[in-house]
Amino acid sequence: MAHLVHKILLITGDQLSFDLSALQACNAAETQILMAEVFPEATTALHHKKKIVLVFSAMRHFAQALRERGWRVDYVRLDDPDNSQSLKGEVDRALLRYGATQAIMTAPNDYRLRQELAIVDQLPDDRFFCGEAEFAAFAQSYKQPRMEFFYRAMREKTGILMRDHKPEGGRWNFDAENRRPAKGDRSFAAPLRFEPDAITSEVVGLVGQRFGHHYGALEPFWFGVTHEEAEQAFTSFLQHALPRFGETQDAMLEGELYMNHSVISIYLNLGLLDARTICKAAEFQYHTGHAPLAAVEGFIRQILGWREYVRGVYWLKMPSYLSSNFLKATAPIPDFYWSSDTDMNCMAQVFRQTHDEGYAHHIQRLMITGNFALLAGIDPYLVHDWYHAVYADAFEWVEAPNTIGMALHADHGLMGSKPYAASANYINKMSDYCGSCRYDPKQRLGEDACPFNALYWNFIGKHQQVFAKNPRMSQIVSAYRKIDPAEQQRISAQARKFLLSLKPYST
Repeated sequence: MAHLVHKILLITGDQLSFDLSALQACNAAETQILMAEVFPEATTALHHKKKIVLVFSAMRHFAQALRERGWRVDYVRLDDPDNSQSLKGEVDRALLRYGATQAIMTAPNDYRLRQELAIVDQLPDDRFFCGEAEFAAFAQSYKQPRMEFFYRAMREKTGILMRDHKPEGGRWNFDAENRRPAKGDRSFAAPLRFEPDAITSEVVGLVGQRFGHHYGALEPFWFGVTHEEAEQAFTSFLQHALPRFGETQDAMLEGELYMNHSVISIYLNLGLLDARTICKAAEFQYHTGHAPLAAVEGFIRQILGWREYVRGVYWLKMPSYLSSNFLKATAPIPDFYWSSDTDMNCMAQVFRQTHDEGYAHHIQRLMITGNFALLAGIDPYLVHDWYHAVYADAFEWVEAPNTIGMALHADHGLMGSKPYAASANYINKMSDYCGSCRYDPKQRLGEDACPFNALYWNFIGKHQQVFAKNPRMSQIVSAYRKIDPAEQQRISAQARKFLLSLKPYST
């Protein structure tokens, strides 16, 4: 006997949560769930092959888990001959196929997709601490809204790391204790790895066949793809890495790809982990004495603070945000961002890691590849497109503000009150990359001088009129203006010569 279907419930690849608002609003007896693999969603950028495997395999596993919970799931595979190759097309087909009167979903966290699927009734995504309207109200209440103010408001709202209405430990932020270099410190806990099962192995084969021209190494594939595996990975982080996460979270070491970072963003951004559960679990580690406050606060700030803030900025400023270019940067992205072919060791290390793993931690992204793009004046949209493509955890809502705003200062300071610009001195201090590099981090000029140095001072000089008005940049502008004019010209010439030597990427 045919089932009566009133609703088609569409679930996308980053909505793999059992407590999804659309699932909560539906009755399994009268609902047909629709999930679909379509080419446009896998090719919005030249996505890393491991990212595509991660999303497709997690979707297939989630569909299986939903069926085990009593839901009917229509799962359209990429190579289904009837696949329309668009989510809207698949919704239209499902409405006709089942004779349903309504299509429903949790609102996509992607501007383009939200517009494309306007025919579907969209419920708010309540997996986040802060709703879009709530963030807009916050932004309107400040002349210059800052993440730190927002983070404090979220702490007060949730009660996380609060005691008697005051921050735990008497301070909101313990970042000063989380900036220790890691040279000589080899005590790190690698993230938990998982062997591909039959479903994942099938997807690996599919991606190798259909997306072989995409960026990145396909194997070995070790990410978790189920809720159970994601929870195991997070539990392993709590037990083994969180206690020492804080003190070296800004450090970089050659050969240490993960340090004590959690690598859970790939699970959190798909919906395999819940942000509230994660923050409460980390807080518990502090209260039981397993992890110090500085480590726990630093970890929670990344989720309750930054992650929520970037989502708020995204929805507040889209669609114009993607064209932000405050510093008028127009240079093409260099070929070595894709090929890894550079003799700058720090860049090569991060590029190779990104290619092989689909992952680099936030300081590698911000202060190596992002810092270089900022100093070199690369077009922000091209840099955004690269980050969106190469990282397994990169979805536009979280990646674009972090890249365009935080790394490139292209949003006129909305994401950060100052540009995250640094010379080789910072990289040498926070990593051991410089020790095996052909360039000298202490030299500013000459054939052996690290390119970051001339690029940094050239960047300050180029934008000195703008930065002189910034309280957090005025001191460095004053330092630049004290440099002899002839030396300034040599710096500019060295930077220009280096930039002209870069081979632009060509598709």
